[in-house]
Amino acid sequence: MSAAGDAAMRLDKALWYLRLARTRGIAQAMIAAGHIRVDGRRVDRASTSIREGSLIVLPGPPRIRVLRIVSLPVRRGPPAEASACYIDMGDVEEGQQIQSVHGPA
Repeated sequence: MSAAGDAAMRLDKALWYLRLARTRGIAQAMIAAGHIRVDGRRVDRASTSIREGSLIVLPGPPRIRVLRIVSLPVRRGPPAEASACYIDMGDVEEGQQIQSVHGPA
């Protein structure tokens, strides 16, 4: 098995495993619409990789969710197991600025 820092997972699969999308197809549609950001970059490909420490921004009226991935899920388990894989950084109101934790690029 590779080191934890090298482990990666497809974004669509992660959204489904983390119960942020009801089906993998819905996750792929959310990503293709271009509304999701990973580490500050807008993504439109379901094959985008995420790793432990990735910051995912998900839109959704009336709030925007900001999630930090703590560990990659190994399966689509119960909600408690899924929510243990990320930290909810809090809700962001529409129009509020999100501070980058990585610093300037």
